[in-house]
Amino acid sequence: MKVIQLGPYPPPHGGVQSNLVAIRNYLRRSGYSCDAINLTRHRRPDADGVHYPASAQELARLLWRLPADILHLHFGGDLTPRLLGLVALCSSLPGRKTVLSFHSGGYPGSQAGRTAAPMTLRGILFRRLDGIIAVNAEIAEMFGKFGVRPERIRTILPFTIDPPDPQVKLPDRLAAFFAAHQPVLLTVGLLEPEYDLAMQIAVMGDIRQSFPRAGLIIAGAGSLEEDLRRRIGSSGHILLYGDMPHAVTMRAILDCDALLRTTLYDGDSVAVREALYLGTPVVATDNGLRPAGVHLIPASDPAALVEGVKAVVGTRRPPAGDGQENVRLVVDFYRELLGATTA
Repeated sequence: MKVIQLGPYPPPHGGVQSNLVAIRNYLRRSGYSCDAINLTRHRRPDADGVHYPASAQELARLLWRLPADILHLHFGGDLTPRLLGLVALCSSLPGRKTVLSFHSGGYPGSQAGRTAAPMTLRGILFRRLDGIIAVNAEIAEMFGKFGVRPERIRTILPFTIDPPDPQVKLPDRLAAFFAAHQPVLLTVGLLEPEYDLAMQIAVMGDIRQSFPRAGLIIAGAGSLEEDLRRRIGSSGHILLYGDMPHAVTMRAILDCDALLRTTLYDGDSVAVREALYLGTPVVATDNGLRPAGVHLIPASDPAALVEGVKAVVGTRRPPAGDGQENVRLVVDFYRELLGATTA
């Protein structure tokens, strides 16, 4: 089986990127061929089967040239004309099965999502796909409204985890912060308005009244970086780390005392599920999609965030499962589409 994953390839690291890489790594460990094609503006030299086309024309040539049984598209956010054009291209290539994973948990409730119907351009294109992977039941229902047959849709969480490598050491700056603070709170995501990071910064004074050595690490990149640096100022108990390689992120999630996920708009966060798998307690805004075990708080509620941190610190649990359950379902879906067995 030869598979090509198409979507955002890290860096930067995010939920969609992590899911794409996890599927690729699982396939390669299992003896299958799996290249990746990056669809974002971030460019690197082609290496190790990861390709960075500089134009739509170059992307089309790659898809014609590279052998593949499965083309697996990964989309998050909005369904732009560019992405719909890619669906049209991939679904027209002979000898390949095309699968789409749609990661945007908020899209079904958006104005565009509410107009889902079979006789729209989106509906026509989606029905050309061989398989669709929805990350939650609401997305699966939306594709049904587009006229996609139920047997072509699978609801599979975009959550796969490789346990942290014990050989991976925290970078010196992170290790020093962990050594100087207890408890250590961690937030992982984009530095964008929807993650309400200013509230996390604002409540640290109150949290330190209960935990005088508490520290907060904010990992990620985004448009608010300079604003957040101004808010943090010379504070020694808040570290704006920047983009963090996934292996380091996993180690930091394992070592921290609680993961924070405060959001104004959010889907089914991969970082939340990674933390729960590792036994790290999570305080997160209630968006209706959080898995069991998360301490839920209302949106934009500083007092609830402080109380949530106080409630979860010291409640770490042992991990469960091997973290590969969902990616196995994806590979089984590939085999089903190709007419193979799942054994």
